[in-house]
Amino acid sequence: MSYNSKIYMAQGGDDLVVAEGGKITDDGTQASHIEDLAVTTDLTGVDTATDMTAAQAAQIEADLAATQAKLNAILAALEGVGILAAS
Repeated sequence: MSYNSKIYMAQGGDDLVVAEGGKITDDGTQASHIEDLAVTTDLTGVDTATDMTAAQAAQIEADLAATQAKLNAILAALEGVGILAAS
């Protein structure tokens, strides 16, 4: 019986190959899905130096907070499977 891994080091050992369907996991558990980020700020036609409303500024803050949360989730997932060292 033979076994072909979907994750392997390429000949020469310089590249890690993840074939279609392959997954890098920690103890056989795949990292949780991180939902796509939707940026909802719309500043079309707004001169941000003079015309920005408090609501638009608040939406920018909310979008930045969501971006930060998603990025931190990605970093945690990469740390969880050992791709990045834990901080």
